[in-house]
Amino acid sequence: MNKSFDIRFWLVAILFVATAGLLYARSDRDNAPSSEPLDQVPRIIFGRNGYDLRIDPDVLEVLGPGQYLERVYPDPQGSPPIDLFIGYFPSQRTGNLIHTPKHCLPAAGWSFSSSNYTSVLATDGKRYNVGEYVIVRGAARDFVIYWYHAHGRSVADEYRARFYMVADAIRSNRTDGGLIRVITPIVSNEEVASARARATAFVAELAPQLHRYIPD
Repeated sequence: MNKSFDIRFWLVAILFVATAGLLYARSDRDNAPSSEPLDQVPRIIFGRNGYDLRIDPDVLEVLGPGQYLERVYPDPQGSPPIDLFIGYFPSQRTGNLIHTPKHCLPAAGWSFSSSNYTSVLATDGKRYNVGEYVIVRGAARDFVIYWYHAHGRSVADEYRARFYMVADAIRSNRTDGGLIRVITPIVSNEEVASARARATAFVAELAPQLHRYIPD
């Protein structure tokens, strides 16, 4: 184990111990504002009319208490579809922490061939911090954008999101937050840049509306 990995491991371990201790000590209910249910997320985004997918009960059990939405947005012009997943956790006090796609996707057989942190300029003029990934499973390739969304803040890195959660628990007695994941296939002979543009344009229109479902 190299020195940099060792330091990172202990920092993460300390963070999770501190998080658990703080949330246990402050076990009262969150002061999360009310929000609209996720099924009210617009069905038409970026000119695409979406339809909901049923989430497997076993997956819901792993995710724990919260609200979840998985919806496919096909393109009437025939370009590859966009799959949207949103998870909103009203409280993360009892170990019900947001699951990162970095763990879930490999468990489903996907591997990461590239990764990057960047930002997307949305239609409201605001930049949203996101992670961008190309994932591979056999001959299939997908382009993924995901980020953690809480209290009007977008965060690409899971550890930074944990730090903010602890700070918000201390400052405002809130641990609520959400995960947004957008996936689109990279079809045969398609450049990654084309899939990226498709996913980015979708996120640019979606992101400004999230405050209605994941409260600021």
